[in-house]
Amino acid sequence: MPVSKAGRTPPAMPPVKPDARLVWWARFGLFLALGALFGLLYLAVPAFRAEVGQVLGILGRGDIGGLRDYILSYGLLAPVISVFLMVVQALAAPLPSFVITFANGLAFGVFWGWLLSLFGHTLAAAVCFGIARYLGRGPVEVLVGKAGLQSADRWFANWGMYAVFVGRLIPGISFDVISFAAGLTRMRFKSFLVATALGVLPQTFLYSFLGRQAPQFVGLFLVTSGLVVAGFVAYALHQHRKRRRRPKRNLR
Repeated sequence: MPVSKAGRTPPAMPPVKPDARLVWWARFGLFLALGALFGLLYLAVPAFRAEVGQVLGILGRGDIGGLRDYILSYGLLAPVISVFLMVVQALAAPLPSFVITFANGLAFGVFWGWLLSLFGHTLAAAVCFGIARYLGRGPVEVLVGKAGLQSADRWFANWGMYAVFVGRLIPGISFDVISFAAGLTRMRFKSFLVATALGVLPQTFLYSFLGRQAPQFVGLFLVTSGLVVAGFVAYALHQHRKRRRRPKRNLR
């Protein structure tokens, strides 16, 4: 190490920070490259295209029995396929995640189906969180939509650190949008995982139980959940309107 004439070691050079815009474009380019790779596989490989079409058809119809058969067709890899589908579902927000949870209960039993769904949902949430933190807001808006992300922002503004936990408990609240939005905050990754696992724990158990023990009541449960969500949304809108009217009354 070189020493100065005074016998002192010269100060170390400060580390050079990469340009923030260059880093963002590099990350976004990687994101686009992965999307292009998927599109290329879909167009060039008929077997891959048929597999994707089959899965999308099953999930789109909400065919729990068909999804159970599809997952079990992979034999020993069935749990891996189930978790993979959960992660893919998280990145394709319009696809329903509850169908996979019901199918896990039907395929693996209440207890093992519940544990598998709990792990899969937590891993999918972690992937969404990581993507948002790595890429930033712009690409996330492309994935989930600007309106959905703004709604999640308001949700975090109202609930703070408890937003993730509360969002997991209420059926119908977008699981994936909450995960993406959390990645854009300063929330610690460990805290996010704990809140996610605790919040999704009762819901995944109930879905696994219904999928295995009472699949005939799944439709009724979903209708009931929809009514609960509609009531919650109506209440939230009512409270929002009340808060907007208060300043006007105070000005008079």
